[in-house]
Amino acid sequence: MDFSEYQKKSQKTAIYPNPGKNFVYPVLGLVGEAGEVAEKIKKILRDDKGRLTMKKRSELEKELGDVLWYIALLATELKLSLNEVAAKNLEKLASRQRRGKLQGSGDER
Repeated sequence: MDFSEYQKKSQKTAIYPNPGKNFVYPVLGLVGEAGEVAEKIKKILRDDKGRLTMKKRSELEKELGDVLWYIALLATELKLSLNEVAAKNLEKLASRQRRGKLQGSGDER
């Protein structure tokens, strides 16, 4: 499956106020799900001394899927192709790598 197919299929399960005209809802969901990923990682560090078990890996896989779903919906709401978003991100990172600017801060490096 590619991002385009995923983006189309994700829309079939989007149940929220005004889909197609509501970018706020997927942003809030994205932040919540990203927080759940961070929370699981925190507990791996605290409770499992940083050891990643297969069970925890499986839980993280599910949470990352939720993050991906919200990213796909947000891209759709913004009328962006997830394939294009991914491609442009890799182009940006390759440019930074060529210029020795992978480290540091700021969007325009």
